[in-house]
Formats: sequence, C-alpha cells, structure tokens
Amino acid sequence: MKATDILYEEHRIIMKVLQCLQKIVQEAEDKGELDKESASTAIDFFRNFADGCHHAKEEDRLFVVMQERGVPREGGPIGVMLMEHDDGRSFVRAMLQALDNASEGDQDAIQKFVTNARDLTALLTAHIDKEDQILFPMAGQVLDERAADSMLSDFKQIETDAGGERHRKYIQIAKDLCKRYQVPFVENSRIETIRNEFGAN
Repeated sequence: MKATDILYEEHRIIMKVLQCLQKIVQEAEDKGELDKESASTAIDFFRNFADGCHHAKEEDRLFVVMQERGVPREGGPIGVMLMEHDDGRSFVRAMLQALDNASEGDQDAIQKFVTNARDLTALLTAHIDKEDQILFPMAGQVLDERAADSMLSDFKQIETDAGGERHRKYIQIAKDLCKRYQVPFVENSRIETIRNEFGAN
C-alpha cells in the first residue's frame, strides 16, 4: 500500500538521522562541548520532518481512518503510538532547551542534551519497529484499495499544502548530516515511493 510505503520509507530516513545524532552525542561527551550547528540541524529535522511531516500524516490521516475501520484508539497500538509521539516531542524540546548552553560547554546542559537524545533514539527505534511490524500490516488488513488510494491522495495534498518541498529539503539535510558523520545514507531503492511521489532525490 503506497500510503504506508511512504511512512515506512520515511522511517528509513529518520533512522539514519538517529545514527547521526548518536555520533553528535558521542562527540559532545568526548570534547566537552556540543556542535551547535549539527545539533540544531538534527533538532530541526526531528521537529519538522519526523514530527511535522511524518507523525502528522499518521495522526491526521492513518490513525483516524484506522479508527473509522474499527481499530480502537485505547487499549491498542494507536493509543501507544500517540503516547510515544508525545514522549518524543518532550525529548526534542528538552534537547532544544539545552542547546545553547551545551554548545558553550556547560556540562549540565551537555548531560541534559545527551540524556534526552539517547532517550529519543531508544524511543524512536522501538517505536519505528512497532509501526513497521505491527501497525502498518494492520492498516493493510483493514483498509481496502479505495481507502488506501484516498489516503495516498491525502498524503500528497498534505505535502502540497506545506509547500511541496519538505521531502526534498529534509532528505538533503539528512544526506548532509550522514556525510558529515560518515553514516551511509539510505539506498535509493529503499525510498523509491517517496522519490516517485514527491520528486525527492
């Protein structure tokens, strides 16, 4: 199903930036100072791509339609996913709060950034696995072809309404971070739907 294929492929990009984040964290611990440019770039990515682009499509469309098709919000995976989205936002906010002082060498701020970055990585890694292995297959079972096609159209409209450039912009940002931290980027074949539907290279 192309709609969940898009979400699955976005996960691959998010995982790469999480790998970069761990290198940013390790570098901060080793040097006693946070690289402000790299850290702020990662925060921007998590706020505006992982959350603003990716989670928004899940919360505003996928989860809503799944509930309409009988998947409960409470006591099931949707409720857990929503709670984890909120937890992730809290970790990113804490990273942003620590950013300026951590980049000036404040050790308490560095520890705050490091702790929340590691918590975010652990959360999103497990969260992505649950969505890939449980939630998306469940969506494939409850959504018929018409509903799936409608959701794909909705996803495209969401991106058009946001200016139509988010995938191109944030894939490039992810690539630049990966290059800086020597993290191999996602192979094109693993983000083929995104490239075809949104013109992202």
